[in-house]
Amino acid sequence: MPRTLELGLNRIFRSRWGVAIVLGVIVLAIVGVGRLFSDGNDSRPSLGVASPGPTVSIDPKQDDSIIDTAPPPSPSTRPGRAQPEAVAYAFASAWADHRDVTPKAWRAQLLPNSTTKLADDLAGVDPAGVPAERVIGRPNLIPVSKTVVNAVVTMDTGKLSLRLISPDGHWRVDGIDWEAA
Repeated sequence: MPRTLELGLNRIFRSRWGVAIVLGVIVLAIVGVGRLFSDGNDSRPSLGVASPGPTVSIDPKQDDSIIDTAPPPSPSTRPGRAQPEAVAYAFASAWADHRDVTPKAWRAQLLPNSTTKLADDLAGVDPAGVPAERVIGRPNLIPVSKTVVNAVVTMDTGKLSLRLISPDGHWRVDGIDWEAA
């Protein structure tokens, strides 16, 4: 009988149809065993137990935001030095004073109130391209930290945004941006 079994299995596994039938029987056997051991409730997934709801890992009343609700720190200035508002106003006035002046003289007007980085960035700027003629209002200061302040100065044709820094208590303009009206 073992020889007969061997020949029969050889015939089955050499044909495509035989292999397909054997695989189909194996799949049906696995599905049948799975149904035999299930409880018959098809409303939930059979591969695992579903969670009834979200799991809360923190206290919802606790403030976990990254936005600081405390007022921003007031800018600090070394005694005898100009306040950030005065520096912003002086820089904006010098920036708008660009008529009948050479690029070198215009840049020299800006140097006392600007960082060396900004002064280097303004080295090749032609003052004829400055879009404003005069300062209209006082600078509006937005403190970021004790050493960084953003100032918005209203000009006749738009708004000049200035970033002022003071790593040593002496305020200087480090960045400028223009928004046309």
